[in-house]
Amino acid sequence: MTDTVISLRDARLSLDGNAGRVDILKGITLDVARGETVGLVGPSGSGKSSLLMLLGGLDRATGGSVSVLGQDLTAMDEDALARFRRNHMGVVFQSFHLIPTMTALENVATPLELAGAPDAFERAEAELAGVGLKDRTHHYPAQMSGGEQQRVALARAAAMRPEILLADEPTGNLDAATGGAIIDMLFGLSERHGSTLVMVTHAPDLAARCDRTIRLRDGLIAAKDMAEAAE
Repeated sequence: MTDTVISLRDARLSLDGNAGRVDILKGITLDVARGETVGLVGPSGSGKSSLLMLLGGLDRATGGSVSVLGQDLTAMDEDALARFRRNHMGVVFQSFHLIPTMTALENVATPLELAGAPDAFERAEAELAGVGLKDRTHHYPAQMSGGEQQRVALARAAAMRPEILLADEPTGNLDAATGGAIIDMLFGLSERHGSTLVMVTHAPDLAARCDRTIRLRDGLIAAKDMAEAAE
């Protein structure tokens, strides 16, 4: 595969709990190309969200390798991972993760300010307008609906013009109509910024909109998807 931006080789994730060691990901080999959209699907507990967390450096692989944009995430410390995410990735969660004491504008502008962008608030305003929230910039999360909060989260993820967008069940807390609008915006942001999109979803119709679907089962890529994932 040419111009690979994500490359995993036998990536594993194990955690120690009260019941002993739990193997969550048992050897994932996967390549994703620049600009590709990939849907991660599978039953609950199959490892979809854990795989997404590895890609974002939010969890650290306990075996194998995870390379993103040519950088080995397993070799970075927490500060380096945070800077890498800020500069190259946008992450959208199911539960929005907005700062409740900040307005929509401040929630979007803050990562830009931390990155040293001199036009942080101008760019934040533009991104909020792009997701239909031009008139809600000075509202706090508690003053907005779930769909509006997720749109703020999308604007925040897109504000840095990331090379990679990661989305973990971005419509999980929304009704069908609102969720459909959010997905349209997510794909629109990916296309507008030329971002690679990896999305975890339980919805077959959402996965079908992606260029490729990877099915996980019991911590492994399903056999029929293995060859395609490793191309």
